[in-house]
Amino acid sequence: MFEVFLKELKELLRDRKTLIFVVALPVAIFPVIFALMGFLMSKAALEAEQKVHNYAIINAEYAPEFKDKLFFHKNFKLVEGDFKTVEELKQAVKDEVIDVGIVIPSDARDALESGSSNEWQIVFNDASSLSFIFTRIKEMAEEFSQTLQSEQFNKLGIAKEHQESLLNPVVLEKVDTADLRENLGEKLGALIPYLLIPLVLAGASYPAIDLGAGEKERGTLETLLLTPIPRTELVLGKFFTVLFTSLATALITVASMGVWMKLASSFFDVEKITDAFSMLGFMDFALILLLLIPLACVFSSLVLAISIYARSFKEAQNYMGPLSMLAFLPLIVAMMPNMELSMSTAMVPITNVALAIKEIIKGTVDYSYVGMIFIATAVLAGVLMAACVHWFKKEEVLFR
Repeated sequence: MFEVFLKELKELLRDRKTLIFVVALPVAIFPVIFALMGFLMSKAALEAEQKVHNYAIINAEYAPEFKDKLFFHKNFKLVEGDFKTVEELKQAVKDEVIDVGIVIPSDARDALESGSSNEWQIVFNDASSLSFIFTRIKEMAEEFSQTLQSEQFNKLGIAKEHQESLLNPVVLEKVDTADLRENLGEKLGALIPYLLIPLVLAGASYPAIDLGAGEKERGTLETLLLTPIPRTELVLGKFFTVLFTSLATALITVASMGVWMKLASSFFDVEKITDAFSMLGFMDFALILLLLIPLACVFSSLVLAISIYARSFKEAQNYMGPLSMLAFLPLIVAMMPNMELSMSTAMVPITNVALAIKEIIKGTVDYSYVGMIFIATAVLAGVLMAACVHWFKKEEVLFR
């Protein structure tokens, strides 16, 4: 078995495609993709922040403070035009003459005297990327509302120092019992298994295809079967090769992401994130690896069985697509709101590992659940491994 493992590993290391999937992708390509996504998102946010929007306003004279604040705002430019109705503003937005139109009622100040509020209309295309315009205008309108409130309080003879307490008689102060690690772990903890677990599957998929269907295409499987090595040892040798590449991909990815994060902290403000992850101790990383090992065994058994069954390399690749989708579904379940590690979720494959990794990162893991998950996943891996060995012994499967 060990000789088969070394032989298969040497052949994989000679294959450039394997090195790309196992080493190059985790070390360089994935971090570059994430960096590119971050750059594009920050660039889009910067462009949105700097973009100037054309606007028109009806009855601006009834709210001069609001009119002046909007006029001098860096992101808004007044468009001169004889707009009198909401319909005219709607048409102007559709014709892209303006980005937003504002209708102020003529009783913007007088309505408060009669004890009623007035309704302003903001005309814009909420389906476009300009939907944040409403938020900006709302902030300025709230400032104008405070001005109106202050005027009415002054008329009623209420001192300025009492006005704030009347407007906000109850002020809530949040006292958070969670530390930095738990807070960031709740937000980022679900993303780590979403990255790690698919990589464990991806690291097993390509080598498994090559060791099964690839050998069928090359005609080397028959030669291997003629050697005086029991078939059980043959398939176990292939299995441990796939398992090795699967875990190597995950470990290289974690190491490379750590290095890239360290480099990024020199240029960007990610101090809180690095501080939170620096709180993870050796035992935490060991637990994450411990949970990934039986899961990698599950994936390795599945992909190797599929590869043994497939007639060709292409057919095996076609089978891997649905398997990847099935692996993502439990991950999506683990990312759902209020999904926590419990006795029931600890028995759900993949979901249990994802939730346990999240709890480990948060520092709130229940070690009894970790033991249950490890045992349950290991049992599943053992069953699938036995099925894979049985599959490999069937002539109608090997030479179909």
